[in-house]
Amino acid sequence: MSFRLAAYAVCIEDGRVLLAHHVPPQGETNWTLPGGRVEHAEDPFDAVIREVAEETGCDAVVERLLGVDSRVIPAAAARAGVEHQNVGIFYEVRITGGRLRPEPNGETAESVWTPIPEVALLRRSSLVDIGLALAQTTPVTGHVASVPVGGLIQH
Repeated sequence: MSFRLAAYAVCIEDGRVLLAHHVPPQGETNWTLPGGRVEHAEDPFDAVIREVAEETGCDAVVERLLGVDSRVIPAAAARAGVEHQNVGIFYEVRITGGRLRPEPNGETAESVWTPIPEVALLRRSSLVDIGLALAQTTPVTGHVASVPVGGLIQH
């Protein structure tokens, strides 16, 4: 099994959420939250700010911790064909400056402020639904029920 610790930004402003259009070298594109792998010895709090800057071109500050999600992606659905566990730490983040742009030499083709009702129409990572559920319900435990994967929602 492979394992990944990641930090994700949930940026909501005026009824819109900031989404990143992920275009991997192989496989299908989808929309996701800005964020990604926490590097060795890096604090997830710092990682989410770094990832927002890298992927979107924007400066950000963390407002609060929203919660943690842990999911196992079956080998048949994982990119490498090996069962994979992703532990995601979700933060409420506010954009403070910069300009949206594609990620230089990266897999984020564009970042877009998307009206929340339109998110359901997008091919997206389950991370988007998890982040929105955490932001909208702010569960005391910091945990939301599993998001079913299928249709427009992907691992």
